[in-house]
Amino acid sequence: MPMGHTATAQAGSGGLTATEHRLANGLRVVLSEDHLTPVAAVCLWYDVGSRHEVEGRTGLAHLFEHLMFQGSKQVKGNGHFELVQGAGGSLNGTTSFERTNYFETMPTHQLELALWLEADRMGSLLAALDEESMENQRDVVKNERRQRYDNVPYGTAFERLTALAYPEGHPYHHTPIGSMADLDAATLEDAQEFFRTYYAPNNAVLSVVGDIDPEETLAWIEKYFGSIPSHDGKKPPRDGTLPGTIGGQLREVVHEEVPARALMAAYRLPHDGTREADAADLALTVLGGGESSRLHNRLVRRDRTAVAAGFGLLRLAGAPSLGWLDVKTSGGVEVETIEAAVDEELARFATEGPTAEEMERAQAQLEREWLDRLGTVSGRADELCRFAVLFGDPQLALTAVGRVLDITADEVREVAAAALRPDNRAVLVYEPVEPAEPDDETGADTDADEEAGK
Repeated sequence: MPMGHTATAQAGSGGLTATEHRLANGLRVVLSEDHLTPVAAVCLWYDVGSRHEVEGRTGLAHLFEHLMFQGSKQVKGNGHFELVQGAGGSLNGTTSFERTNYFETMPTHQLELALWLEADRMGSLLAALDEESMENQRDVVKNERRQRYDNVPYGTAFERLTALAYPEGHPYHHTPIGSMADLDAATLEDAQEFFRTYYAPNNAVLSVVGDIDPEETLAWIEKYFGSIPSHDGKKPPRDGTLPGTIGGQLREVVHEEVPARALMAAYRLPHDGTREADAADLALTVLGGGESSRLHNRLVRRDRTAVAAGFGLLRLAGAPSLGWLDVKTSGGVEVETIEAAVDEELARFATEGPTAEEMERAQAQLEREWLDRLGTVSGRADELCRFAVLFGDPQLALTAVGRVLDITADEVREVAAAALRPDNRAVLVYEPVEPAEPDDETGADTDADEEAGK
């Protein structure tokens, strides 16, 4: 049986508890009982994301996420989906800069099935990975890129701003979707080596949350995961360290067929897992987190120069986080007008900080978001994995609310004054153009992308 310890409820955890265990092969296991409803969530985080990729093979982490649903030794083709959904469960997987995760929510009596499925593909995916599945999922990912990035208004904004905010050669310079050229260049051998390197138990955290019997659950985990060998060939991700501020404004103007002019910007902010990141989250919530925020009140309600204005935090642990500003203009309003108003509001906030009422509202908003996450078995399972993989301690997930409520107005003002400045941002401006006239000889392009398989 695996070794572990039982955690008692910590201050600020809302009574939630989690136990931690480790198998002999290095797999970290986190369990959290919750008998409110007869369901259990299984979440598996692998410590691999787009920051681990090398030049010429961007998008490989995301491509492999799709390959993990293409069958394993005991489960053929689309069987993983069919078995989970046939048992009344739900499932999916996602890829980010810093991790790849897979998750199922099952009726309690089907928990063992979910654990067996995850163990089978962790231990035996290479037995089913072939050229056919590689080509199938390569096409699916390329179609996903067309549908979500290339062929929708403002679709490439995230990719463009990331490339501006992080310099060439930085591990976060490219986004997880990858480029079409690199997706085409990826080989079966690349995928096989990627699996051997990163899809090992000692590079993963497994959390199970919900209506579970911990002893029985640990026995199943040992039974199905315990014999999978560890792998020591993983290289650490490239260093994502950057100066605290960009040091000058970076700017790109995009002329595309978009509904309205847009001003988007990314501000370099403190790393996730720090008190300063929580203060930055509160600052952005006051400034642009919903219809009661300063920017919405100024641009949308008062000036009526914008139809939407938002400001949010992209938390990153291995590189500076980014504050994302997104403003869509109203009518023929020029971007310069919007930008001047934004800078005026940010400068005023840096000087005065939030009011007591704004702090109370922002902390309540973030508290609600955290409690919503921790209050569901799937959300709690994901957060336990996140804090275990990125910060080494899953228990931090249970006390995150208390840390947000402990931030002061002075800390919020200080992080805004230090970071929310014109010389610390990458700016993307969208200028609409008229739709191109159809080619009289060939007519309009009528090819339609296939629906993504996942």
